[in-house]
Amino acid sequence: MAKLKYGLIGYPVKHSLSPAMHNAAFNELGMDAEYSLFEVEPKELDIFLKEMPAKKISGLNVTIPHKIGARDYIEKSGVLDENAGKLGAVNTIKPGDDGKLRGYNTDGPGFYRSLVEDLKFEPEGRTVFVLGAGGAARAVVMYLGNGPKRIIVSDVDNKRAEDLKSQYLKYYDKSRIEITTGADISGAIAGADLLVNATPVGMREADPSPVEKSMLRAGMYVYDLVYNRPVTELVKAAQRARCYASTGLGMLLYQGAIAFEIWTGRQAPIAVMRKALKAALRT
Repeated sequence: MAKLKYGLIGYPVKHSLSPAMHNAAFNELGMDAEYSLFEVEPKELDIFLKEMPAKKISGLNVTIPHKIGARDYIEKSGVLDENAGKLGAVNTIKPGDDGKLRGYNTDGPGFYRSLVEDLKFEPEGRTVFVLGAGGAARAVVMYLGNGPKRIIVSDVDNKRAEDLKSQYLKYYDKSRIEITTGADISGAIAGADLLVNATPVGMREADPSPVEKSMLRAGMYVYDLVYNRPVTELVKAAQRARCYASTGLGMLLYQGAIAFEIWTGRQAPIAVMRKALKAALRT
């Protein structure tokens, strides 16, 4: 029997941590499978997805800039799950027995699981402040839905924040979401139980914290979606302020574990995958 093929499509993808996580899982479960990186230019996406069943690829993850394009392709010729439909983006693909592609989004569930298991924070009935309104923020906000008492979103691009709000209002209670800008940000963060950094600030070693340290208070929860560094300036500042803080490595882990279970029907070996991610991050 041929080795099962899985992988990640994006542009670029060469620095991804996903191969380490998934190949460790395959090895732990004794599966004859391999996870590879597929660098696919946007103009080649539809052709790649069309040929996916013929290439005997058993499952894919999808990253920037293809999440929306993959959604558009599968919406026309395959089947989208509820999360992918609400978010308007696909991050996991599995071919069906009928040859049609199934599109999923595991980013929101992955974030939620990390929030609860890593940060020990239950968002239901709480106030959540989300800094940023791009794809990562959309995954967080749309999955949290009506759970929190309030979701406050802020982005330097106010139109992008308003677009996220409009998407939210298609499915959820309008009284639970608001957009804030400028001087109001400090007060909004001060009243939040959870601060989520959904901007790319923190990905580079030279990046400062995306919020002033004076905005952080003891006892609040801080989740930085940045995962490519062991610790970010935001997490450092939060820890110094006696907050409960985490990077986004747990979100990467759990979204990958959920994808693994969709593809294989087997329980993901979480501890092994986490260890492999941490080791890859150190190299």
